[in-house]
Amino acid sequence: MNRRDLLKAAIAIPFLPAVLPRMFAPAWAGQAVIAAGSRSRVRPGDPAWPSVARWDELKRDVGGRLLKLESPFAGCGMTPIGAGCSEALKHLKNPYYIGDQPALTQTSGWVDAWTSQPSAYAVAAESTADVVAAVNFARDHRLRLVVKGGGHSYQGTSDSADSLLIWTRHMNDASLHDAFVGQGCAGRQAPQPAVTVGAGAMWIDAYDAVTTRGGRYVQGGGCTTVGVAGLIQSGGFGSFSKNYGMAAAGLLEAEIVTADGKVRIANACTNPDLFWGIKGGGGSSLGVVTRLTLRTRELPEFFGGVFGAIKAASDDAYRALIAKAISFYQSDLFNPHWGEQMVFRTDNILRISMVFQGLSQPQVEKIWAPFLDWVHARKEYSFASPVQVLAIPARHFWDAEFFRQHAPGIMVADDRPGAPRDHVLWAGDQGQVGQFLHGYKSAWMPASLLHKDRQSALVDAVFASTRHWQMAFHFNKGLAGASAGEITAAKDTATNPAVLDAFALAIIAAEGPPAFPGMSGPGPDLASARDDAAGIGMAMKELMRVAPAAGSYVSESDYFERDWQTSFWGTNYPKLAAVKHKYDPAGLFFVHHGVGSEAWSADGFRRLQGR
Repeated sequence: MNRRDLLKAAIAIPFLPAVLPRMFAPAWAGQAVIAAGSRSRVRPGDPAWPSVARWDELKRDVGGRLLKLESPFAGCGMTPIGAGCSEALKHLKNPYYIGDQPALTQTSGWVDAWTSQPSAYAVAAESTADVVAAVNFARDHRLRLVVKGGGHSYQGTSDSADSLLIWTRHMNDASLHDAFVGQGCAGRQAPQPAVTVGAGAMWIDAYDAVTTRGGRYVQGGGCTTVGVAGLIQSGGFGSFSKNYGMAAAGLLEAEIVTADGKVRIANACTNPDLFWGIKGGGGSSLGVVTRLTLRTRELPEFFGGVFGAIKAASDDAYRALIAKAISFYQSDLFNPHWGEQMVFRTDNILRISMVFQGLSQPQVEKIWAPFLDWVHARKEYSFASPVQVLAIPARHFWDAEFFRQHAPGIMVADDRPGAPRDHVLWAGDQGQVGQFLHGYKSAWMPASLLHKDRQSALVDAVFASTRHWQMAFHFNKGLAGASAGEITAAKDTATNPAVLDAFALAIIAAEGPPAFPGMSGPGPDLASARDDAAGIGMAMKELMRVAPAAGSYVSESDYFERDWQTSFWGTNYPKLAAVKHKYDPAGLFFVHHGVGSEAWSADGFRRLQGR
C-alpha cells in the first residue's frame, strides 16, 4: 500500500457508514452512498423532459431571459455559409466574442475527453432571482445543470449537451467599499477596503474598477478574460501571488444559491463551512455563486516584467544553463517580488517571462546583471530574443489606454464595434483562445528541491523532461517564498495544502487551433494530438522522479487524473465531501472531477449503482 492509499485509509474511518462493509473505503464514499436515493437525470426526448409549457413558465419566471441554444458554427455547413458562422469565424480569436456566446466555451475541446457542445437551454441571468428560478427548475425536473461565467474551464466543466445552463455573463457589476464588514461580522471583523463583483465579471472588469480607476489592487487572475467567480472557487493565482497570496484567501464574502434554491451569505461568521468550501473547492460543485466581495490592497509604485530567450549551443550547455537559472531563481528571485514563468524548451532555449512588483527598473536590472553577465561571457550561448526589463506605474498595469499610447503591441483589444475600451487581453494569451487541448499536466514542485543538495537532481529532471516536451515553472503558482501572513491565509482554504510548500507549479501542455464542432475543414489531427499527449506524459514522468507525491492544481490539470481527490485537495477532501453532502445531498451540482462527482457517470447524467 503506497503513501496515498495509507492516507485515504486513515482519513476514511470517521466517515464510514454502517452500510459499507469495507474496512478502507475512501473518505468520500460514505457521502455518496447517503445520497444514493437520488435519481439519474433526464435528456431531451425522455418522457420526463419538461414540456414546452413548463419551459414557458421558466421563461416567464426569468423575465424572458431563457434562450434555446445553437452553436454559431452550426451554419458553417450551409451553402452559402450562414451569417452566424461568418461572424463566428471572423472573431474566432477574440475571447470577448466567444465569452459573449452562451453556446461557446473559451476552449473548444480536448482530444478523447470532451468537445464544446451547447446546452439545450440557457438562462441569461441578470439577477440572483433568475439563478434561483433556474436552480429550482433544474432540481424539480432532474436536469443536468451547468454554470458558466468566464467559460475558461480546460476540463469542460462549463459545458454539457442536453443541459440547462445558468449563464452569469451579464451579472458583471463592480463596486468599491472603503470599509466593508461581512454580514453577521459586526464587532468581530475590522472594516477593510474591498470590491464587490457580480458572478459574470471578468478580471479585467475587476482590475479596471479597482486598479485603473480606484488606485488599489485586488488579487486575481493573470489572464484578463478569466471569470472572477470561477478563479476564486478554484483557489486562484495571479502574477503576484508570492506577495498577495491566493485569490481565494482574499474572499471576504460570497452570495451563493444552493441546491435547495435558498440564497445564502457565506463568510467567516455566516455559514463558515460553505465559505471555506467556496475558497478553492472547485467551481460549481457547491452551488451557484452570484456575488463576491474581495479584499483590496495598496498598490506598490511599480509593476513590471523581464522578458527574453537564451539559446544553448549544445545539450551540455543547456544543462548548465538550466542549472544556472534554477540557482539564480533560488538566490535572487525566490521572494515576494517575483512571479510568472521560466519555460524550458526542447530546442535548448530558456524563455524568460517573469514579472515583478515593488521594484524599480534600475533595481531589477541590478538583480539580473550577474545572471546576464554569466550568459554574455560564454560563447556557447546566444540570445534568441534580447532580455528586456520594463517597469511601469502599477496603476497602469491593466490600463488599456496607457498601453495604446505607450506600447500598442502588448495588449490586444476586443475589435467589435462599440466594445468597451478596457476590454483587452495580453497579446501572449491570444493563442489560448478557442484552443483544442492535446494534453495538460501540472504538479506542485516542493521547495526542498531548491536546496543546494537537491538542485542537481532537479536540473537533471528538468533536462530529461525537455527531451520529450517543453515544460514551464509558474513560480507565482506556489506559495513557498511568500510572507507568513499569506501562507496562513491560504491554509484557511480548501486548496491542496501542498501549495503551501511549493516553489512553483510545473506545467506541461500542448494544444492545437480552434476546433469547435461544425467548423469547416478536416478538424483536429487526432493522431498528432495523441502523440503530443504521450510526449507530455513522458515529460511529466521524468519530472515526477524528484517529486513523486506532487499534487496538482484543479484548474490546470490532466482531464484523466486518476487520483484526483487527493491530487487536487489532499487531506482537505473529506471535509469538502461533508460540505457537499450538507448543502447538495442529491448531487444537483456536477462537474468533471468535482467534489462528489465519483457518484455519477462521466457525463453527469447517470447515478452509479451503489453510490
